[in-house]
Amino acid sequence: MRVAVETVAKGAAQAAVTGNTAQPGTGRATRTDTGTGSATRADTGTGRVAEAAAGKSAAPTTSCRVARPRADALRNRERIVSAARELFVEFGPDVALDDVARRAGVGNATLYRNFPDRAALTHEVVLAVTSRTTLRAEEAVAAESDPFAALSRFVHAAADERIGALCPMISGVFDRDHPDLLAERDRLEEAVAGLVTRAQSAGRLRTDIAVGDVLVALSQLTRPLPGIACQGIDRFTHRHLQLFLDGLETPARSELPGSAATLEDLRRS
Repeated sequence: MRVAVETVAKGAAQAAVTGNTAQPGTGRATRTDTGTGSATRADTGTGRVAEAAAGKSAAPTTSCRVARPRADALRNRERIVSAARELFVEFGPDVALDDVARRAGVGNATLYRNFPDRAALTHEVVLAVTSRTTLRAEEAVAAESDPFAALSRFVHAAADERIGALCPMISGVFDRDHPDLLAERDRLEEAVAGLVTRAQSAGRLRTDIAVGDVLVALSQLTRPLPGIACQGIDRFTHRHLQLFLDGLETPARSELPGSAATLEDLRRS
């Protein structure tokens, strides 16, 4: 009896070392490859269940979380767009991108990692200016109960956004029909149309003008003049805008030549 117990114990120890385990009722053994962790299938139901359980526990887990841009990366991107907007206004859209990186306080590699070429950067600047100008229109409506006061507030705020700088930006190689830009342009036009319609309905705005007249005047009176000697000329912008606004109030003091400029006219030009 003692010999039998010792024999069983010795066999169990050997199986633990070699990875062999006896299958009950068959006398056969399966071998586990300790290097790979995979098991050889046994010809018994017990072996198949054990193998399936082992495979399930060994299945790798995957993460569904999407990496978000870091806060510092977003700040760098915003600084680049802001610097580009300033330099495009001051010197035109052909300013050196190295100067944009320098103004933004980032390296050239950071700039090109965010915007691989000039077109990509220009696209983002135009999108930002258009979006911010639309926001100014919405703020004007919320802040002013008088419709003409809301229109006046928007015109001056749009000048501060340098909306006139968009014209030279979108000349040359530029995708004006990009879906993002079209959507943002539609939002801006809708917001300005609302300002004009409310002011006219209240009898505060002359009726022989249209939305296009407001946008054309904004573009002309706020367009930067890069390279000119009179760098301080921008200080007259709000003065001339107020003269323009005074001419929009009723009663009209003159008859305007031509026809009102519509949004369709602007899109065809």
